[in-house]
Amino acid sequence: MDVDIGRLHLFVQALDRYSGNGDMSCDVLKMAGLRPQDIAPPVTTYSVQSEALFIRYACDATHDITFAARTGLEVTSASTVTAYISKYSRDLKQVMENLSRFHDIIDPAIALNLRVAGNFATLEAEWKDPGFARYHRRTEFLIFAALARMRNLTQVDLYPIEIRFQHRVGDHARRFEKLAGFPVTFGAENLEIILPLSALDLPVPTYDPQLREHLLEYADRLLSERGAPKHLTRAKVEGLVTRSLPGAIPQAESLAADLGMSLRTFSRRLRDEGTSYRDVVDDLRCDLAQTFIKNEMPLSEIAYSLGYADQAAFSTAFKRWTGQPPTAFKTRTEHPIRT
Repeated sequence: MDVDIGRLHLFVQALDRYSGNGDMSCDVLKMAGLRPQDIAPPVTTYSVQSEALFIRYACDATHDITFAARTGLEVTSASTVTAYISKYSRDLKQVMENLSRFHDIIDPAIALNLRVAGNFATLEAEWKDPGFARYHRRTEFLIFAALARMRNLTQVDLYPIEIRFQHRVGDHARRFEKLAGFPVTFGAENLEIILPLSALDLPVPTYDPQLREHLLEYADRLLSERGAPKHLTRAKVEGLVTRSLPGAIPQAESLAADLGMSLRTFSRRLRDEGTSYRDVVDDLRCDLAQTFIKNEMPLSEIAYSLGYADQAAFSTAFKRWTGQPPTAFKTRTEHPIRT
């Protein structure tokens, strides 16, 4: 699954401004498994996985949990077909309807849906590839970038009623609210931007119905040619396990049944992908644990969130995964060694 390279270029520029030179962005590219030539023209796309890792490591490098959200608010334009459809739409409602319809073209890992109820409208996001729900910083970037695009298209300094994220960031929530200037909730049931109903009527100054119709036909053709993306069994498993948290990790038999497979078929599918159910669970827990520690969640809360009976059991598992206890990782994260 690939996404437009323009978003990565925006992050590289933001890192270069932060550091004053290109060294930090080169280091982050390397950590994400990329080389400068991998993002240079004529390259126009790169993998969603590389983007998720790059954004994560960029936030780690700056020691700023809000760096991805800040960069998202800098988004003003894009060169994708959906961006041009938005540019030539009549109003914000039409922008959001078309974004929901064609978002698979620009990001096949996540789906968007416009809901209207009562006095508010909601742009709700749902993971089509649940494996990407673990990349919290990328999620924050996507949501704040969506807001920035709404503002740019309507030329209005639009303020949502609230933005809601499903993951938690501990005490950092206040930093996101200060950055946004409106309520930002973490640990919510849904991932969504909630807007006043009146926002849907905001006109888009660049509206052009003829260009829009032409682009809609082109986008429909692109969707029909793409077909539905094939998601690995591993990604489906990660999604089901993530939804079970906080709480006990489901048994393999239960997940196999949820996916409509026998345990034998379930195990074979994962084995064909070079993994096992235990490895998937361990990898997901390890990855989430490190993210939660960076989010400054208490270790006892992390243990509960990842389905461990107590903090001691979690600490034992974390040391097995990383070679160090979570307290040492926490200290190193809070007080990085600068060179």
